[in-house]
Amino acid sequence: MMKNRVEKNIEISKLFDCYKNLLTDKQVEYFELYFAEDLSFQEIADEKSISKTAVHDAINKIINILKDLESKLKLSEKKEKINLLLNQYESDNSKINEILQKIKEIN
Repeated sequence: MMKNRVEKNIEISKLFDCYKNLLTDKQVEYFELYFAEDLSFQEIADEKSISKTAVHDAINKIINILKDLESKLKLSEKKEKINLLLNQYESDNSKINEILQKIKEIN
């Protein structure tokens, strides 16, 4: 089943959260303008005085970098699995919950 645009954007945003420190400042800025601020390619192009095609290419390159990093490192996938397990093991014991919360904060 194909993912819809919203699901794809959520997936890409999760990857961005994991790997944004590995991107250049310009890549982070373009990503945030497009995904977080929901600007169109043309709006970004106008703001940055570059072509719409250059913005399109930059966004696609960023997405490919994020997907490539995830395929190699699997940090986002591992983080999601850890969070699922942590949520499963929450209990009535406050000490255990305190430890689980500390692990979540690290993750």
